[in-house]
Amino acid sequence: MLKIVKNNKKARTGVLNLGGFEVQTPFFMPIATKGAVKNISIEDLQSLGAQIVLGNTYHLWLRPGDELIKQAGGLAEFMNWNGPILTDSGGFQVFSLGARAGKNFGKNGVKLIEEGVEFSDPLDGKKYFMSPEKSIEIQLNLGSNVVMVLDECPPFPCSHDYARKSMELTLRWAARCQKYFQQKAPEGSKRPLLFAIVQGGVYEDLRKECARRLVEMNFDGYAIGGVAVGEPRKHLYEILDWVVDELPQDKPRYLMGLGKPEEIAAAVEAGIDMFDCVIPTREGRHGRLFVWNEENPTMTKILADKNFYQTINIVNKKFEKDFSPIDLNCDCEACQNYSKAYLHHLLKIKEPLFLRLASIHNLNFYLKLMRVLRES
Repeated sequence: MLKIVKNNKKARTGVLNLGGFEVQTPFFMPIATKGAVKNISIEDLQSLGAQIVLGNTYHLWLRPGDELIKQAGGLAEFMNWNGPILTDSGGFQVFSLGARAGKNFGKNGVKLIEEGVEFSDPLDGKKYFMSPEKSIEIQLNLGSNVVMVLDECPPFPCSHDYARKSMELTLRWAARCQKYFQQKAPEGSKRPLLFAIVQGGVYEDLRKECARRLVEMNFDGYAIGGVAVGEPRKHLYEILDWVVDELPQDKPRYLMGLGKPEEIAAAVEAGIDMFDCVIPTREGRHGRLFVWNEENPTMTKILADKNFYQTINIVNKKFEKDFSPIDLNCDCEACQNYSKAYLHHLLKIKEPLFLRLASIHNLNFYLKLMRVLRES
């Protein structure tokens, strides 16, 4: 499963085998929410050197439907992606987008019970019910290589009592997910990995207890959830410090939904192997582009100075006549072929080509960051 190649204190590099694909850790997953990374083709992802992508269980279940994707041969085949896929459980979207339905249709529809969660589709108001078993069923139909358990992600802030009740529900749901997965997942080389999710809010005792109890259940890997729900960033580093030492050395560790480049570097130093985040593509679409401050960055330099990069806003007038590339230290398609002035022009006229080039550039930055961290 996970073969550790090198340790440097808590940081480590390794090789994770996912359905016959060998993925170098630590790695970053571009987010293909609805079966596509926004504005990026599969050919672009391959040229960038992406190893694995993330699909969204909630969105793919509602549209076009997991049964249709199963008929296509799974999400990878449907997308024409020759690589592994991780799917989230859909739980975060059930709560966040179910709440949005309240604004659109005057009824939230999110109802949490022991059996699962009922919610309304924010686009048409239709009601759905997701149980732990249903989440696993959908992900198996999608042909995921890494399947996530269904969990409840408590809001920030919340009381210790609320966080404990939420954690206990997450643990019960994790056990149900594991039982269903063991009954339904294919055997042999096509068998995906099942990851549990450590919750517990910003409370040290709950985080550690949740991690220990999940480890006793012996999952294939462990994710740290609930660190991107509005809490101050100082809690991220506290939670990593509390949780990582409770997790097995020989199994992958996944920090969900984060983060900024300096946060990823710090998390790698803390012993995390897997990351996903919307930042590179979302920031790119709004004209914010990542630029290296050094020609030859190393992990030592990155950890010593959080200002190892800068973010420029290409819409600024100062770039109107700047005919240099975004980043002289970048080998992406945008930097090799186009100037800041041209990209400034594309964004100002709302030309869709800008969205593609900006997304390619920022994803290249993130994927290069991971290569630097691995090689260092």
